[in-house]
Amino acid sequence: MSTSTPAGVLRPTRTDTHELGTIEITVQDRDRTRPYLLLHGGAGLATMTVFADLLAERTRSRVLLPTHPGFDGTPKAAELTGVTDLARAYVAMLERYGLSDVTVVGNSFGGWLAAEIALQDSPRVSGAVIIDGIGIEVPGHPMTDLNGMSPAQIRTYSFHDPTRLPAPPSTADPGPSPDVLALIGYTGPAMTDPTLAERLGRLDLPVRVLWGESDRIVDPEYGKAYAAAIPGATFTLLPRTGHLPQLETPEELLDALLDLGDL
Repeated sequence: MSTSTPAGVLRPTRTDTHELGTIEITVQDRDRTRPYLLLHGGAGLATMTVFADLLAERTRSRVLLPTHPGFDGTPKAAELTGVTDLARAYVAMLERYGLSDVTVVGNSFGGWLAAEIALQDSPRVSGAVIIDGIGIEVPGHPMTDLNGMSPAQIRTYSFHDPTRLPAPPSTADPGPSPDVLALIGYTGPAMTDPTLAERLGRLDLPVRVLWGESDRIVDPEYGKAYAAAIPGATFTLLPRTGHLPQLETPEELLDALLDLGDL
């Protein structure tokens, strides 16, 4: 799919919509040749766009950033009833692109989705990075119950220093956002899968798990359990950041990935 580009020249970001049977996925494509699939979490696409640009520009990589069907007002096919269904759709999308050696990077719900994509055993996928992922059950360290929380309340649990970020608009709906409702449509109200931790034990590809030290959605002990469930996975604690490192400290997150040799 990639074509040659003169050194130092960046291709513009393209936005394509792919129809995979009844499933429709809209993807921002930052093409810098080496492929990465970035997966946003329940807070939506906007939490990943800055990091997508940073990754593409710093590493000259090809960065695909899809909007999960049902988020940001996009259509969601009836057959997408769970996280595994969405993982299969993304593997089919990689087939459509004809990509190989893809590293899947996901945050929060996107981390769970990255794990499910890795579990599909696709020859297109060579590794995964899970950033403050959700989905497993860890005794004594449950995920914070987000049901009924307003976006402003969720922010206080998500950031190391929420005062540094702009306040949500005063006209914002105080109830759950449409994206949170879309998230629950994939994960169910508990936002966990009791089978996931056990299934992660059969992964046989490089996996990195990175975690914000100030994450109050899923704490660092939860992250350590995530890494422990995956054979050979490494765990890295990220200082001065919370549940969304790619938004709160994107440069530091990229530096951590570069240090680990993932990029």
